[in-house]
Amino acid sequence: MAELRDRIEAALKGHHADYIEMRVEEAEGSRIMYRGRDLEDIGRTATLGGCVRAMVKGGWGFVSFNSPTRLRDKVALAVRQARLASSEAIQLAPVEPVVDIVPPFIGKVDPLDIPLPHKKQMLDEYNEIVWSTPGITTSILGYADGRRRTALATSEGTYIEQRKVDVSFRLSAMARADSDVQQSAISIGSNGDFTVVQGLQKQVKEVAERAVALLKAPYAKGGEYTVVLDPILAGVFTHEAFGHLSESDFLYEHEEMKKIMSLGRKFGPPILNIVDGAAVPGLRGSFKYDDEGARSTRTHLIKEGYLVGRLHSRETAGKMSESATGNARALDFRFPPIVRMTNTFIEQGKTSFDDMIADIKLGVYARNWYGGMTSMEQFTFSAGEAYMIRNGKVAEMLRPVMLSGNVFATLEQVEAVGNDLHMNQGGGCGKGGQIPLPVSDGSPHIRIRNLLVGGK
Repeated sequence: MAELRDRIEAALKGHHADYIEMRVEEAEGSRIMYRGRDLEDIGRTATLGGCVRAMVKGGWGFVSFNSPTRLRDKVALAVRQARLASSEAIQLAPVEPVVDIVPPFIGKVDPLDIPLPHKKQMLDEYNEIVWSTPGITTSILGYADGRRRTALATSEGTYIEQRKVDVSFRLSAMARADSDVQQSAISIGSNGDFTVVQGLQKQVKEVAERAVALLKAPYAKGGEYTVVLDPILAGVFTHEAFGHLSESDFLYEHEEMKKIMSLGRKFGPPILNIVDGAAVPGLRGSFKYDDEGARSTRTHLIKEGYLVGRLHSRETAGKMSESATGNARALDFRFPPIVRMTNTFIEQGKTSFDDMIADIKLGVYARNWYGGMTSMEQFTFSAGEAYMIRNGKVAEMLRPVMLSGNVFATLEQVEAVGNDLHMNQGGGCGKGGQIPLPVSDGSPHIRIRNLLVGGK
């Protein structure tokens, strides 16, 4: 990419703008999807494109393109757009200009080294396991992988090449009895290691059997319970209900929420610590530099129960007189970078799972998830699995339960944090039309008192 670097850097020179950046990307990957027994989609893709973003007096211009030709004209167009949008000057948070080439993190097996027919054969086997389970009426099974190589250059002198490999697998199985439909699902991903999606026969069988078993499971009686969340559901709760509130582009636009999310405010007990950071290595949301060239960080959002940080792009950090956190991310060259989470999790505590449930006379153990929504600080999530806790033991399986409440009140009600941190890498985050952006989230088991459980 030496020749491309020269062309990009030459194209950035000589324009009257406060700031300009250009990204050029090459990407390739494969995808397979089954809907029921039918193969719905299979193929490989390869793309080449780029974008220019320019700022003039606080106004942004953005141009994306599919061919890296006439780059100077594309920069000039972005600058003209920025002039039309300009209003008042803003100061981007400073980052040290850097020149770097970052190799990809790849695990035991690079997914792009596996021929597409071999991937299909693996999914054929998984799909046959699902459909060999009596009672299954439909299913969705999908696999995707990709390699992305990005060159980023800025008018400040930064030039970075990064490569990233991603792989994901998702399965949802549904069973029906008359008008009653139940489903079970798993979602798995990796930052470049194909082995995580191999050898899943046992898990696939369990998913299918659980969907059928849920048809006979009883409903929980609705009400407030002491609830224990497993690492997957606790991680999703952390990402969806709290993490998005920590994204500073959202905060900057909502004065009321900005006041609520004021640094130094107490949001939980001393055992509660929440972190986001791409500098946590080897995960789907990990990288060395974000899409503005800011170095990745490990940012404490809540430390010992107090709000101590939030997530920034250079623009939001400049507006709020804080430091960039390396959270400006774009799905691909068609989009400008916006503030996004990376790897978001509750840090490990000291309580074992057995000790966490030992003194619960009547409670609910909620695992996994398959749906939910948030509205400002209010949330509703559906657990993928649920069990009663009776006299300190996990008891009968329940129909999936709905958990709802106010995120800030719920964080205050956390009364135990487990010693078994687990990161879920099967998710893809959506925001501003950019979906699915690779992220991970996680947590140990956590115990929450007086959480509202929807039942019957």
